Amino acid sequence: MPASLTQNRPGRAIALKLCAIFLFMVMAALIKAASGHVPPGQAVFFRSLFAIPIIGLWLWQSGHLHDGLKVNNLFGHIWRGLFGTTAMGLTFAGLALLPLPEVTAIGYATPMFTVIFAALFLGERVRLFRLSAVALGLLGVMIVIAPRLTLGANFSAAATYGALMVLAASILRSLVQIHVRRLVQTDSTSAIVFYFSLTATCLSLLTLPLGWLIQTPALTWTAPGIEVLGLIICAGLIGGVAQILVTSSFRFGSASMLAPFDYSSMIFASLIGWVVFSEVPTATILLGAGLVISGGVLIIWRERQLGVDRSKSKPNVPPPGTPG
Repeated sequence: MPASLTQNRPGRAIALKLCAIFLFMVMAALIKAASGHVPPGQAVFFRSLFAIPIIGLWLWQSGHLHDGLKVNNLFGHIWRGLFGTTAMGLTFAGLALLPLPEVTAIGYATPMFTVIFAALFLGERVRLFRLSAVALGLLGVMIVIAPRLTLGANFSAAATYGALMVLAASILRSLVQIHVRRLVQTDSTSAIVFYFSLTATCLSLLTLPLGWLIQTPALTWTAPGIEVLGLIICAGLIGGVAQILVTSSFRFGSASMLAPFDYSSMIFASLIGWVVFSEVPTATILLGAGLVISGGVLIIWRERQLGVDRSKSKPNVPPPGTPG
């Protein structure tokens, strides 16, 4: 992206990021409201399909339509789409079984696993500080999901499956981030954003016959009523707008400055869960989420420090593009 298209306007960057996070939580609430009527695969299809025209219009208006359609690493986009689509489906399945704040708290495990996989697959050096932050975050995740794994009067097998699915989705999203780190070296942010929605739409279609083949009602696509259809279509449109806002925020502020605002999702999830679904986060969820957020903020701070050190040692090398 040309330098003239970026500006240092932190206020606008933060506002865009917060609006995007709020819209993502609204999207999740819409999916949760429709989850009793459509299976996860069908929800992923509508979420992805109706985001495409929104993203396409944005690329055209911003002059990046050519970049958004140009592919240099086809298999990279396929793997990113496969991991990302599966993660989305698992998250949507978890939303049907767990309160929205709990799903959000477990999802905070993603940066922890990203650090681990970056060391394993990208050869990044992980020292004691970041390892300690990862351990703190994973401890928080275990505190959140521990009640779901403990037999007792309130034990629910469905909720346990939901917690494990959301945790698996967090692991897959960390793999997505590893692939995106590689993709930004060859393909534009516009292409990554556009082709994810396209591949997710195509891959989710593969679940269409799944419910009939294995005779599982929970996976069988349905003909939703007008209200449910409106929910999942709105989820796709809102998701597309949110993706544009979060991508646009990086034009006005650095990724390291904006990263901590991801954790505002717990506030939005708690408010929406309370108002819409009468869900109140438990003390265990809040404690676990606090530890995960603490670990995540420490990782972000350390990454920022390392970024400053790298820029000092390599002053003439520009930073790679930021994924949207």
